[in-house]
Amino acid sequence: MSTTSGTVVERFASSLRHGAGASDHTVRAYVGDVEALAAFLGLDDDSTWTDVALADLRAWLARQAADGKTRTTLARRGASVRAFFAWAHRVGIVEHNPAARLASAKASVTLPHILDVDEASRLLDTAELHAQSGTAIDVRDWAMAELLYATGIRVGELAGVNVGDVDMNERTVRVLGKGDKERVVPFGVPAQRALTSWLENARSQLAGDTAALFVGHRGSRVDQRQVREVIHRLASGAGVPDIAPHALRHSAATHLLEGGSDLRSVQEVLGHASLATTQRYTHVTADRLRHAYELAHPRA
Repeated sequence: MSTTSGTVVERFASSLRHGAGASDHTVRAYVGDVEALAAFLGLDDDSTWTDVALADLRAWLARQAADGKTRTTLARRGASVRAFFAWAHRVGIVEHNPAARLASAKASVTLPHILDVDEASRLLDTAELHAQSGTAIDVRDWAMAELLYATGIRVGELAGVNVGDVDMNERTVRVLGKGDKERVVPFGVPAQRALTSWLENARSQLAGDTAALFVGHRGSRVDQRQVREVIHRLASGAGVPDIAPHALRHSAATHLLEGGSDLRSVQEVLGHASLATTQRYTHVTADRLRHAYELAHPRA
């Protein structure tokens, strides 16, 4: 793509970042999708964006479907180009929006592996056992795992939490979610105990001049990669299925619903903009209920 066309994409990225408050991850994904579309259509200057038709967009998505891309990927890429052309039409880069009638692929509702309650307990008990006889890093890992499961927050939200965001008396944590939306999420006594151990006994051994709640060996704020490595390592040590931090979020949501929490409350905890996103967890709980029924009922 030429510099001129690249400038359009850069302007789009800026509008996402500053106008819509999109996360860096979302900006990278949307920009990558638009650049992939440009490469597919052979666009090399600003004027060619005006020549893009709905059939071109459908052909691009059809090619990816033929290449085996998942419905979730196709849905996101469709959303990317719809957002791009809506913006391009609004700022006058294109006269007509070719993506206005682009159908949205239905994203898969497949969720990552979800730990059952016993597996989650084993993972957290393992983390606590390591913390009792280990280093400051082990105490940190225990606190991170407990807070992830207790609150269902995203790994990026966890990494962004500051010490001042935690209210130990109320047992709540303030996080900044997608679209720079702030919410306050409660946590329980086990997470409070782990956080107290980290803040009072271990954090000072590592923390430099930073407000970050969780820090690494060199005293700087942990990043998402470090958190993922911690959860993978704890899962291995606990003998539970290998999971990523996001699976703890899904596990927490599922266990809340199984325990009787209503969808609206779970939506608030998870920070979902739409209740439809939260409703996917009802499929998991319904499946588990049917499985238990078929195992237990004499006339199942």
